[in-house]
Formats: sequence, structure tokens, C-alpha cells
Amino acid sequence: MDHITDQPDTGRLAAALVEQTEAFARAAAGADWDARLPTCPEWRLRVLVAHIGQEHRWITDIVRNRRAAAIPDPYDATPPADWERWLRGGAADLVAAVRETGAETPVTAFGEARSAKFWLRRATHDTTVHRVDAALLAGVPYELAPDLAADAITELLEFLALPVAEALRPAVAKLRGDGETLRIGTTDADARDWLVTRTPNGVTWHPGTGPADVEVTGPAQDLLLVLTRRLSPARVSIRGESALLDHWLEHASL
Repeated sequence: MDHITDQPDTGRLAAALVEQTEAFARAAAGADWDARLPTCPEWRLRVLVAHIGQEHRWITDIVRNRRAAAIPDPYDATPPADWERWLRGGAADLVAAVRETGAETPVTAFGEARSAKFWLRRATHDTTVHRVDAALLAGVPYELAPDLAADAITELLEFLALPVAEALRPAVAKLRGDGETLRIGTTDADARDWLVTRTPNGVTWHPGTGPADVEVTGPAQDLLLVLTRRLSPARVSIRGESALLDHWLEHASL
């Protein structure tokens, strides 16, 4: 997953993680702490706050110690009284850990050696999507940079194509197919396109265009949020076999 050459550089990702964590904290501060998230109804807001703070610290531990660590359970944690400072501190520590370790230093990730930057990228995009969860709950506006939203789409596709993806997310197994194709295309100034194929062995994809059974296009922000099931598919343009897109959305979201 580290071979993509057009992903944002380390500085861009680090700044985005800090910004998105700050935006998440502001949105959460104005919302009902015990409210269920409309986009993740099994979670209350306080569980999401715990998840973000724990995730940043979990990744920091992986990067600093270069070893696997048990995934924390947000249901087992209560955010501290000064939770906003706790969130900001977790993001800052993660950024510092990547800089101190070296962005290209190999660390463990999904059973393989990947760069420390891999984890910074993962934290940035996960925090970004959850920032939108908090914003939708609080009823406050949000805006995602097109380049970062597009990179988050790339990262999602990279994950779905991993050999271990089905073990980590069993629903991904249902994305196996017989050659069905999906084209995803952004309509921003710096347009990006991805062509996805569902094979008997799993998902494959490559950048670029081509004939597809279903095509979904729109601004990178909206595409990302549709693909992660935060927005309705009605927010983007769909051409072709919409049932294939529906099935994809049901099983492909992280």
C-alpha cells in the first residue's frame, strides 16, 4: 500500500490530522454526548470520542515501538474530563512519533512491514471520516480538501485489495465476483479515476478509466462519504447497474 506515488506527503498528512482532530473536537463539543450517531447508530458520541483518542495512541505505540499492539476497545474507555485536550494531544503525539521515527521507517501493519507514514495516512483518513460523523450529528458544516478526500478513496481501495482484508473485515469476502466492474471518478479540478474489478479471488483496481458495469462520479468529498456510507448515493451521479453499487456499499465500508 506504500507504492502509490501521488499520495500526499508527510507534512500534508500531519497538518490534516491535526486540523481534522481539532474540527472533530469542535463538532463534538456542541453535540449531545450520549446521542447515537446517525451514520454509526451502534455508537454514541462518547464512544466515538474514545475511539479517536485511543486510535491515535495505539498507532503512536506501533510507530514508536515498531511492534504490533492490541486494538483498543472504545466501549471499555471513558474519555477524560479534559477530553478536548486529550484528543489534541493524541494527534500531536502521533505526528511527533512519525517525525522522530522517520516517515519511511518500516513498522508493522496488517502482518507486513510498512512505512510509519502508512499509519499517519490511516489515522488522518479515519479521523476525517469520523469528523464528518460528529459534524452531521451536531448539525455543523464540514469541508474536505479534494486531494485528501481522493487519497482516502485510494486508501480504501488499497485496503479492500489486501490479502488479509477478508480476515480483518469478513464482509469484504462478499465483494468477490466474476469480473463485475465499477468506475469511480472525481469531478474536481484535479480529477482522479479508479477502475475496480471484482474477481473470484477478491477486489483488484488500478488508476484510470475504462468501460464499467456501473460508474459513480462526483466531487471527491461526496464520493468518499458515499463510499464510506456517510451520505446517500443520491449525492453523486450513477450510471449503469446501480444494484452493483448498492451491493458494493453494503460490504466495502470500513
